[in-house]
Amino acid sequence: MNFSPSNRFTPWVGRLIIANAVVLLLLRTIFTSPALTDALAFSPDSAFTRPWTFFSYMFVHAGLLHLLFNMLMLFVFGAPVESRMGSRTFILYYLYCGVGAAVFCLALSGVMSVGPFVGASGALLGVALAFAMFWPDAELIVFPIPIPVRARTLVMILVGLDVLLYFMTPGDGVAHLAHVGGAAFGYLFFRFQGLSRRRPHPPPRAVERVVMVQSGAAEPERRTPVPPARPRRRVDANPVAAEVDRVLDKISEKGIASLTPAERRFLDEVSRQKKQEH
Repeated sequence: MNFSPSNRFTPWVGRLIIANAVVLLLLRTIFTSPALTDALAFSPDSAFTRPWTFFSYMFVHAGLLHLLFNMLMLFVFGAPVESRMGSRTFILYYLYCGVGAAVFCLALSGVMSVGPFVGASGALLGVALAFAMFWPDAELIVFPIPIPVRARTLVMILVGLDVLLYFMTPGDGVAHLAHVGGAAFGYLFFRFQGLSRRRPHPPPRAVERVVMVQSGAAEPERRTPVPPARPRRRVDANPVAAEVDRVLDKISEKGIASLTPAERRFLDEVSRQKKQEH
């Protein structure tokens, strides 16, 4: 990756990794009954009688390798996305994509075969899509392939492989449709955001500045209309620079106390990188 707004654990990424690891440890050491794992897994056949499974399945993994792969993916994509979104929006988006993956499978279960499944992969494909939406041209190297791949291309390949593998390897034990569902709901999230930004806003009203003029005789106040300020143009070619502009605008409008912890860390990281460059 040729840049990273955050190369360390962010609050919710760290908490999610700990939560998933603790759940796996408990299910392997204390609560070893297969019936409990089945009760936490999502199955379209029992979704309405076990509504908690829309959430619980995301924190259950089939084994250590399954957990390690998903948590590595969460760290690589989740930390930058949380830094960009802010912690509160990030965790809501993560859960939204995970629930969306389950809803997607439930909707397709009437026409396709969808068995019970566990794992955070659906939510993580949504996070990976968010990374690709924020930094589409970021270059990633996927081990063991030594060729850099753009983030946008990588996500498209992952979704395409899941669709292909679902039809080519039925019953392989991998929730391919859940992966596709998480990415699909993530795309809808950004699509609706884009539509909301395009809604026309009422033109700003002209501001009147009162100018007091004192002379020998009393004169009425003169009001000088001031044209509305033109919005500053932003250059989106560099996403880091665009994010710096947004944070600085927020400081200018609301003060530095209005910054979220993620925004403060982002400014510290950018400042540190600038010092290293000089």
